[in-house]
Amino acid sequence: MGVGVGVATFLCFVLLLVGGVYVLAGNMAGGSAAGAVGLAKGAVPAQYQALVEKWGNLCPALNPAILAAQLYTESNWDPTAQSHANAQGIAQFIPETWATQGIDGNGDGKKNVWDPADAIPSAASYDCSLARDVKGVPGDVTSNMLAAYNAGPYRVIKAGGIPSLSETQGYVRSIRDLEKSFARPVGRVAPSQQAAGAIYFAQEQLGKPYLWGGEGTAADGGRFDCSGLTKAAYASVGIELPRVANDQWNAGPHPKRDELMPGDLVFFAHNLNDPRSIHHVGLYVGGGYMINAPHTGAVNRFDKIDTPDYIGATRVTDAGAKALPRANGV
Repeated sequence: MGVGVGVATFLCFVLLLVGGVYVLAGNMAGGSAAGAVGLAKGAVPAQYQALVEKWGNLCPALNPAILAAQLYTESNWDPTAQSHANAQGIAQFIPETWATQGIDGNGDGKKNVWDPADAIPSAASYDCSLARDVKGVPGDVTSNMLAAYNAGPYRVIKAGGIPSLSETQGYVRSIRDLEKSFARPVGRVAPSQQAAGAIYFAQEQLGKPYLWGGEGTAADGGRFDCSGLTKAAYASVGIELPRVANDQWNAGPHPKRDELMPGDLVFFAHNLNDPRSIHHVGLYVGGGYMINAPHTGAVNRFDKIDTPDYIGATRVTDAGAKALPRANGV
């Protein structure tokens, strides 16, 4: 769709929709109802979802969304991950801890740190053991449990809560913020107050040619690729997203298709059961349309979102964006 009368008419429609964001904000509940915490559709790779749902309910201090956020923070779902400190596997156990805390989660007679069927249950079991260790410490038991996973229970007990270590404080904060991205929303997701500004920025980029790896800089001639455009749109309202589309997926909670609002990020994947296969992102503007930088040879434009590879959407929050690990690449 070119920039012309049709687009101008559509922009007026978009402005009405964005205005509706703020009307709805006054009429919608912003919180979640009490009850069991489930996983948002598509938030966890399908091969790990049953494990996370089962073991995430192992003790009261843990839930599936917390466990998912923790595993994502530790390894980004990579069962072969190994850190410079020799932390290993999807849950990033160091060998000394694995020797005492690893369990045979799948019952095959072996405890294998590289096998998620052992490592995910072991992470949950270790979490719950730590929760028992720090249960008498003032503050939130789940946050203290996570701090103990990162820094050890002795430091949490000695500090009387989360110790004043920047790594540990950031670890706890990130997981608690990312929890909202992995949890299945109960009721409607609160509207984004930054949506209008992000859409306004994206509208200003309509008609510009696509550039693979483009971030809109002078060197790029003001051109973008898909995630470069969404990153820049939210940067214009003070929210810093990661550079890669599938890393932007966890920047907030996931509204259902019939709950989309202008400003939501909409995602497209090769495998609808695996968010790691996300290959494209756009900025939803309402009416089933998004603004996106589609592909080489095209210009930034409006496109329909209802395609076979639509995997879902994210309502960006500042806290969610800040909690995301930053990855290299485009």
